[in-house]
Amino acid sequence: MNAISVSTHVLHLGTGRPAAGIEVELVAGDELVSGRTDVDGRLRFEGPLPRGPVRMTFSLQGQSELFRSVTLDLDLDAAGHHHIPLLLSPYGVTTYRGS
Repeated sequence: MNAISVSTHVLHLGTGRPAAGIEVELVAGDELVSGRTDVDGRLRFEGPLPRGPVRMTFSLQGQSELFRSVTLDLDLDAAGHHHIPLLLSPYGVTTYRGS
């Protein structure tokens, strides 16, 4: 089985700085893993994670004027690494599949 891994990088667009200490939960099948972004706003979940649906939740309390959390439902149908950045501003969030 080829391994699947997931990483994220959270940045504050308003300050232009990384968002350190953001709690991120990843639910894949029956498995729940969590961690916090480092001083550079990065977090990597090493596999092996199962293929299929994955729920990734960012806890943003104290980080955004409007959003308390952001939940992304992903479909990890291919082996390899999946990078999912999150960009924060006081009243908005943006995400995409990075490299």
